[in-house]
Amino acid sequence: MQQKISITSISSISPLGISATEIWDHYKTTSHHISYADFNGVSTPIAKLSSNGKQVIATLKSENQQYRALDDAVLFGIYVAREAIKNANWKGHTNFGINMGSSRGATTLFETYHKEFLETGRSSTLSSPTTTLGNISSWIAHDLQSDGPTISHSITCSTALHALLNGVAWLQSGLADTFLVGGSEAPLTPFTIAQMKALKIYASETEATFPCQAMNLSKNLNTMFLGEGAAIACLEKGIHANALAVIKGIGYATEPLQHNISISTDAQCFQKSMKMALANTPIEDVDVIVMHAPGTMKGDLSEYNAIKAVFKDDLPALTSNKWKIGHTFGASGMLSIELAILMLRHNEFIPIPYIETTHKIKEINRILINAVGFGGNAVSVLLERPSNN
Repeated sequence: MQQKISITSISSISPLGISATEIWDHYKTTSHHISYADFNGVSTPIAKLSSNGKQVIATLKSENQQYRALDDAVLFGIYVAREAIKNANWKGHTNFGINMGSSRGATTLFETYHKEFLETGRSSTLSSPTTTLGNISSWIAHDLQSDGPTISHSITCSTALHALLNGVAWLQSGLADTFLVGGSEAPLTPFTIAQMKALKIYASETEATFPCQAMNLSKNLNTMFLGEGAAIACLEKGIHANALAVIKGIGYATEPLQHNISISTDAQCFQKSMKMALANTPIEDVDVIVMHAPGTMKGDLSEYNAIKAVFKDDLPALTSNKWKIGHTFGASGMLSIELAILMLRHNEFIPIPYIETTHKIKEINRILINAVGFGGNAVSVLLERPSNN
């Protein structure tokens, strides 16, 4: 890092709600936010937006005729972007960049249009412009009337943290002073669910108290399930008085593919990304790691093995939020950033109820956040408490 970057605002919409107070209150409980829906005749665990989240999206969709034709993934992004710049006091400021990514993009619309094509042999007029990859960032830019660069990408489940890396690069290059970065995902659709089930990684224990066993290294079943949501952060160059957290280090790495969804048993990509993010920070200075930990047997264990390889016997406290809200694909990394920021602000660790922790944390000053996508595209981000907190 050439210089530190402030996160001056973060906004999200997820099964946990839409406000920082509501989200923190839900994190402090031991209950998950999983419900069940029928997909092709099978009861399937999913995590849907909270009721107030659904309401604000319905309101947003109805306020503009053009917005009625947009996918939920786009609407989620517009909503959180509005909230983020409001909370960062960017009122009247339009010269900021936007990098909002998604793993799947406009899944509902794409599946709807494809079904229509199979049935009629024709495609709707808006089928292409409303399902392109750049649709989320471009509509956010339209809604906010921003003047900066507008960027979209998909790097599967590490998409949001790659957006953060990109924003940091723009700020440190001197080409921008402020950037909006994040991810949005609305993957609760029949074909998306079917794809995950085909990989044999989707949770199947519908009667379990905690259907997703993220970070339970002794599980003998894959327990990942999907959730929907979006999160976006305001980045500003330097240290600001209203900073929620400071980006102290960033790291990234990609593994050579052995299989389309493979990752090595000791997650070499995570070892490299964590070491890069730590740079000169002593390992004992890291208080917490928010793991990617999707709830799969191999994925959770390989990430843990990587953490052991880097931190040896001086492991920080470990946690994850996927047992509570599911795997939100491209949005998951920024939702993990949000959890880290909340723990820094409240100086309180959020444990996983079915995992015993022996850590006695008096103060949380630095948190490392991990994310990885299919093919071993790992990102690690080191946050620290700003001095004004």
